[in-house]
Amino acid sequence: MRVFRAFVVLLGCLGLFAPLGSAQSTTDKSLRAHTVEGDAQIRLDGHLDEAAWDEASTSTDFTQQTPVEGGTPSERTAIRVVYGESALYIGVTLFYSDPSEIRAYQLRRDASLGSDDRLMWTLDPYNDGRNAYFFETNPVGLRGDGLLSSGQGSSLNKSWDGIWNVETRKHDDGWTAEIRIPFQTLQFDPGQTTWGFNVQRTLRIENEEILWAGYERDQGIFRPQYMGELRNVGGTSTGLGLDVTPFGLVGGNRSWAEGDASTDRTIDAGGDLSYAFTPSLRTALTVNTDFAEVEVDQRRVNLTRFPLRFPEKRDFFLEGSSVFDFAPRSAQYPFFSRRIGLVEGSPVPILAGARTNGRVGPYNVGFFQVRTRETENVLSDTTTLPREDFTVARAVRNVGSESQFGVLYTRRATQADGGRFARLNDRHTLGADMELSTSSLFDDQNFQFQAFFVWHNAPLKADTSSWGHRTTRGFRLNYPNQPWFGHMSYREFGNAYDPAVGFVRRRSFRRLQPTIGYNPVFETSSVIREMRFIADFEYLTDLALEPQTVNLTLTTMEVFFTTRDQIEVEVERNFERLNEPFDILRDGSIIIPPGTYPTWGLETEAETAAYRTVSGEAEFGYGGFWSGTRTRLTLGSTVRPLPGLNASVDWEHRRVDLREGDFQTHLLRFEGNVDLTPNLAITSQLQYDNLSERLGLFARLRWILEPGSDLYLVYTHNWRSIDGRLSPRSAETAAKLTYTIRL
Repeated sequence: MRVFRAFVVLLGCLGLFAPLGSAQSTTDKSLRAHTVEGDAQIRLDGHLDEAAWDEASTSTDFTQQTPVEGGTPSERTAIRVVYGESALYIGVTLFYSDPSEIRAYQLRRDASLGSDDRLMWTLDPYNDGRNAYFFETNPVGLRGDGLLSSGQGSSLNKSWDGIWNVETRKHDDGWTAEIRIPFQTLQFDPGQTTWGFNVQRTLRIENEEILWAGYERDQGIFRPQYMGELRNVGGTSTGLGLDVTPFGLVGGNRSWAEGDASTDRTIDAGGDLSYAFTPSLRTALTVNTDFAEVEVDQRRVNLTRFPLRFPEKRDFFLEGSSVFDFAPRSAQYPFFSRRIGLVEGSPVPILAGARTNGRVGPYNVGFFQVRTRETENVLSDTTTLPREDFTVARAVRNVGSESQFGVLYTRRATQADGGRFARLNDRHTLGADMELSTSSLFDDQNFQFQAFFVWHNAPLKADTSSWGHRTTRGFRLNYPNQPWFGHMSYREFGNAYDPAVGFVRRRSFRRLQPTIGYNPVFETSSVIREMRFIADFEYLTDLALEPQTVNLTLTTMEVFFTTRDQIEVEVERNFERLNEPFDILRDGSIIIPPGTYPTWGLETEAETAAYRTVSGEAEFGYGGFWSGTRTRLTLGSTVRPLPGLNASVDWEHRRVDLREGDFQTHLLRFEGNVDLTPNLAITSQLQYDNLSERLGLFARLRWILEPGSDLYLVYTHNWRSIDGRLSPRSAETAAKLTYTIRL
């Protein structure tokens, strides 16, 4: 089989990557951008009726990716591009034979468009097939965006919010989108007049995906190396390249402790200043940073021995964050930005910070310098956290058309004169990673090899751990193609590995994980669109090579129907060796003794298509769990009665029966969204779990005054169940206004 042949070829000789400097896989698609004098010639209203649009070149050459690879689209799409002195404009006409079939439920920024007709486009200003800006919209003008990077497959970071705008209009023949992207929003080389460019359209009811370039199933819009070209983009201006974003905050909080209530009020201000030294290199300063508008973490019930990793949601750390991705998909994080300004989920005030990111010649670079304040009452009522300084630096050298080598450095310095923090050294972490990639294995196949190594110094002044025990290393082979795909990875973590600005879920192990899959597509079937079969094996030992975790997971059936409904069945064989007692509920009530625990399990899942007014999903699992059994049931449903109005409820239930004791867990989540326009959204979340016995409410109104300027009204309230009754623990309100001034 091709996948095994690929593995043997790479392991046998690194000569596979001899053509590192060869040209990337390209298409012959190109579109010439039309130049206009000044930006006033385009009025952003969704009507493509200005003379500039008539004068621009038009491309309608789209091709089906699904259901028929290489097929003729069922509807016509026309794209045009115009640019003025300070912005790029994209005009798209999306024809529809029956406009009543158009689906458009979502209005809120960055909401998932799995339920809607969708237009996506990508821009690669360097035209090197490595990274790109991702944008999307729907027939009612939602704005979604992100940062796209190639690598072990592809990676899309949708947490990036760029300053741009779109207006849409429905008409008798379909709908139109008129898009304005300021050049100041993008990083680019002014001397590069040809950009990478691609467009994809989703016709939701037909379950059809059509692309302008890279239509094959192992290509697509999420792989920048398969873009077409946008030519004649030149003479651009970014003004002074200066963004000033001040904020003002008014808030108050109330807490209830041992029956006594206390109230605090806050008036605060701060802001960010961003400056582009060049169109491809930008730096930002933040002062008295506050993240009152950030959504709360999604609550989870953790029945494992290891900590959970929650995603970063703070804008300052998300801007340009893709450059800090280290050996993506290798499940190790020597830099994890939530270690800065957060302790166990509680905020630590940031006094000031600086960030630089962009492109310098063949290098992608990123840098953070952040100082946090001395903080009272974060870990406990008696603990004071001292001031800390954080430094993070990253450089990635692009090699050839698809490969790269990178280094990462972090430093954490704790300013403490006495107490337990005085035992800490300045903690340094240094890592290196590489990725060798080709899109032309056997002429048309994708293949990647990735490797990494990370070391950090002793965190404590009296530390006696060895150099090797504070390191991690590994490699990963990836064959992401159709219909066969697979990967194999090896990782080794020392028993003292714990980077001070990173995240480690598990240490002191060696792990081998091969995976192979088969994904046939049935283009002519009226019932089944595709199927997937996967065999995943995990063999994890301690450093002395004694097996600790051995998993075999067989996806015996994963079916995607033409209606976009899907079902999945998995069978799992698991072996766990427990060397120390495990307090599974973290309260001393049920202790699992050391020993070996072989088990079998079955998992099933069914999910209906998101474009339905009412959609749902259900998961059921049953099997061995430590010394007994576990039954898992998850039910979820979403209702979308009107565009901009949706509500979802999810319930997760676990019943665990062990020799050491029985227990049940319940986790309930509710989310409701009332999005009046793409610029005005109200979000509410309610979460409860019976282990913490805490009920949490988060409600936020976001009014986008204009792209880059926002008003937030936020309310949070937490209760705890005491003797069967909910008792308030804390409540907080905040009003925050940010406004971006571009110079």
